[in-house]
Amino acid sequence: MADIKINLLPWREELREEKKKEFINVFLGVVLIAGGIVLVMDRLYSSTIEDQRSRNQYLEQKITILEGRIEEIQQLQSKRNQLLSRMKVIQELQGNRPIIVRLFDEIAKRLADRVFYTRMKVTGNSLEIDGIAESNNRISSQLRNFSDSEWFDKPNVRGIVADTNFGPQASQFHLTVVQSTPKQGQEE
Repeated sequence: MADIKINLLPWREELREEKKKEFINVFLGVVLIAGGIVLVMDRLYSSTIEDQRSRNQYLEQKITILEGRIEEIQQLQSKRNQLLSRMKVIQELQGNRPIIVRLFDEIAKRLADRVFYTRMKVTGNSLEIDGIAESNNRISSQLRNFSDSEWFDKPNVRGIVADTNFGPQASQFHLTVVQSTPKQGQEE
């Protein structure tokens, strides 16, 4: 028989070339699809980031507005507290008005015979009284009158000076007494 020689090399080479072209096409397809996916994901994430930035900007604007309102509220609360403190002072003054009247009424009631006040000074709850008495016994009587009162505490003579201009046994005196407001029901 005769030797048959078949050259398979061109066929193998063509197959190899086809497979190489197919590989390159598949590779390019995969690269294009991957590039497309990356591009789509980039656009998606960029869009999401941009949406979040716009939301953050919106929130920052609203926060700025709310901070302004909070500052206004704090200023209003400060003014409210100032007004409340003023109202409290006014109410205390209004409430003390009858007490002051009652206090002066009590001072007049507790004035001993032949004792004259020349000066009165109120400092807080302390009342300083300068006066002239016909005698030292009248000063003692004045102190007892203050001691018997529900409106006064701790009467104390600070000084007595003889003064014959107002009588042979007359004296000028300086005394202090502490104002105490009796509880309701104890008032005379």
